Amino acid sequence: MDIEFDQPIFVISVAADLADMHPQTLRQYDRMGIVSPSRAPGKSRRYSQRDVMMLREVQRLSHEGVSLEGIKRILQLENQVAALQRRVGELTEELARRRQPLDARVFAAGTAGDVVSLARGKRPRARSQALVVWRPRGTD
Repeated sequence: MDIEFDQPIFVISVAADLADMHPQTLRQYDRMGIVSPSRAPGKSRRYSQRDVMMLREVQRLSHEGVSLEGIKRILQLENQVAALQRRVGELTEELARRRQPLDARVFAAGTAGDVVSLARGKRPRARSQALVVWRPRGTD
């Protein structure tokens, strides 16, 4: 039986044992928003494997002398970087899907000054009215 990494299954005492911390420390981290576990219907905390790994990272940073506010900021920045990396991956995939059709098209200025998409080797269609170009006298 495999346990999902983000599945909240550990009660606070088990998570504290796994992270080698006191349960009261986990409660304090939850109040501070450093590691916020899921809540069971009875309002009890449930920790996932990811939460336990974060608790171990908090402990490591704390032993290195980083303050709790510093740890909180580091975790926020790491989450932001992970979200941005996921977004870059999504955009890269979208670009790869779109690349084929975009490479086959050419963009040009239309007669009204707008941007038009053309097939390669084609020109914009002329409007029914002639395009008037203003030039100062003596520049013909």
